[in-house]
Amino acid sequence: MFAYILRRLLGMIPTLLVVSILVFIIIQLPPGDFMTSLQAEIAATGGGQDSRTLDALRQRYGLDQPMYIQYLKWMAGFPRGDFGYSLEWNAPVWDLIAGRLAFTILLGGLALILMWVIAVPIGIYSATHQYSLGDNLFTFLGFVGLSFPDFLLALVYMVVASLVFGMSSSGLFSQTLENAPWSLAKVLDLLNHLWAPVLILGAAGTAELIRIMRGNMLDVLGQQYITTARAKGLKERIVINKYAVRVAINPLVSVLGMQIPKMISGSIIIGVVLSIPSIGPMFLRALTTQDMYLAGSLLLFMTVLLLIGNLLADIALAWIDPRIRYE
Repeated sequence: MFAYILRRLLGMIPTLLVVSILVFIIIQLPPGDFMTSLQAEIAATGGGQDSRTLDALRQRYGLDQPMYIQYLKWMAGFPRGDFGYSLEWNAPVWDLIAGRLAFTILLGGLALILMWVIAVPIGIYSATHQYSLGDNLFTFLGFVGLSFPDFLLALVYMVVASLVFGMSSSGLFSQTLENAPWSLAKVLDLLNHLWAPVLILGAAGTAELIRIMRGNMLDVLGQQYITTARAKGLKERIVINKYAVRVAINPLVSVLGMQIPKMISGSIIIGVVLSIPSIGPMFLRALTTQDMYLAGSLLLFMTVLLLIGNLLADIALAWIDPRIRYE
């Protein structure tokens, strides 16, 4: 297993290299550059800058150099932990995204835990009580969860929380604690604001996992070894939990690695709608202004999370099912 993990980690290096090249090219595909976007924003407010000032700024930030030179300079800083310099924020990229990335991972991680805690028991219940009232109810709720996009649920929550309950529906902290140092009161305030975006982010994924778990359980319960276990007189609880669930849960573990990028993309949209200090608003702004180093670094971090998620899913799959071995 250690050799397999090492090979997977080494295999991530060329993958990240290819992704970084594609990301850098795609970000620069729109016409112009950051200075062009900056000039357009200044012109929209009634101001303006002469061409010599823009040329001087391009030379200062290296935007006048060929694309491959800019890419090589960007990549050269990675071994030192230098992910470039944000043109708009005028600050190192890592200093900008470190805190926001932590909130994004926290939000996505809690949503994944919530999805599994809710989806697995409901999927087992629906499969073992097929076509019952509870099964039909959970199936209906699953369709509803898959039908509503994340941003729509966020907008509905904002309207209900603000107009009906008079609650604050944006941000992760109250205004009085937003800039305060970390304390028990600030942690409790964070938890008080965190439950809503976690529920919104995990709604569609929970509905999807419920349907997958139900289908897998129905397929496994029809297998001959389940019939044999029942014929031996084993209790139904042991047949379900020890024999059926351990096999039926394998596809959910495989899907886990693919859920991570969904959580990241979902947190971007929810972050914009609910004004959450995740990477969402910053990433959208970086793409709009063509802040290439900031946007490129965020995309690379998403790729790393995807690769690590797939690796952890494979390891968990081998741990859960002893029949699976990686050579």
